[in-house]
Amino acid sequence: MLLPQVIALASLVPTLSLGSPLRILASRELPIVLDPVLNVTYASPVNASLPNVVIFATGGTIAGSAGSRDQTTGYTAGVVGIEVLIQAVPEMLNITNIIGSQISNIDSGAMNSTIIMTMSKLANELLCAPNSTTDGLVITHGTDTLEETAFFMDITLECAKPIVIVGAMRPSTALSADGPGNLLQAVTLAALPSAGGRGAMIVLNDRIGAAWYTEKINANVLDTFHAIEQGYIGGFLNNKPFFYYPASQPLFKETFSTANFTTAPLPRVDILIAYEDFNGDLIPAAIANGAKGLVIAGTGAGDTGPLAAPHIAAALAAGVPIVVSTKTNGGAVEPGSGVGESVNSGFLNPVKSRLQLQLALAYSMGLEEIRASFEDKLGKFLL
Repeated sequence: MLLPQVIALASLVPTLSLGSPLRILASRELPIVLDPVLNVTYASPVNASLPNVVIFATGGTIAGSAGSRDQTTGYTAGVVGIEVLIQAVPEMLNITNIIGSQISNIDSGAMNSTIIMTMSKLANELLCAPNSTTDGLVITHGTDTLEETAFFMDITLECAKPIVIVGAMRPSTALSADGPGNLLQAVTLAALPSAGGRGAMIVLNDRIGAAWYTEKINANVLDTFHAIEQGYIGGFLNNKPFFYYPASQPLFKETFSTANFTTAPLPRVDILIAYEDFNGDLIPAAIANGAKGLVIAGTGAGDTGPLAAPHIAAALAAGVPIVVSTKTNGGAVEPGSGVGESVNSGFLNPVKSRLQLQLALAYSMGLEEIRASFEDKLGKFLL
């Protein structure tokens, strides 16, 4: 039986059920009608003196399992359920009441816009409703695409409460598995009142990063998430969070509401990489196969080379927007320096540019509106 405080939380979503089948999972059907339901698969005992944190579990390495304790590659991601993850870290229940929902249990390479749209809508209902009793949200996630989901949650969050995205680089069965410690820190941060007003945050390896800037930069090591130029916003000492700066938001962030989106997935946007002899032949191929927009990860500060220019011009003339980012994953593609009428990404890397373009297309933005969403805020500094 759910206790009173948990029942109060239930009023914030259309349906709250304990252990019911998942309604929204990975799917390729078009379109999917989104009617998100919070399926509660874990509910801790309620201590009225503690805050309330919800955990969305999606799978990944943090829920992975290997055949031996010394195996840290070649394991199976998305095996362990949320109840097992929480039971492995009982210290969390001294910090906060927890409600857990198994949104999916997949390798993060299988993450898709239907799932992240569902989480965004549920997150805003749980955190931002006027009568909300939820103090923070944690999302457990595979690290391969963690920065993408974190960015999406960041630009679609409609209130100041904290969202913390957490993962692990070693499976739960490994010697010195990093998942339990990371999860404890993430929940501690989400329950902290001073964590609000900072947008979505990424927590791994004793670090707190702003989701808008933070990227995965190494395929193997524990210390893999960084914002190279902007730095971390905080960290942990003895598992207690601290911040280097007062609460703030990235100056160049563009935000979108998902409240009125009723179908998924988002419009298809493909990413192409520029290189020596890049001729752009894949641009019309991508469009022919259903892409409604494109991101080109250019060389250097967004160079796409002369051979691709005709294909870029033809796509733009056909009404297909193209955003140019950089494959270096660092620095900016300066506003107003693009190829023809293409849009420049500023400080957004290719995968984050893709998500923002998908949302812009879902809003039925025209090319100049899309350009403004990517270029105007940075451009004002360059006048």
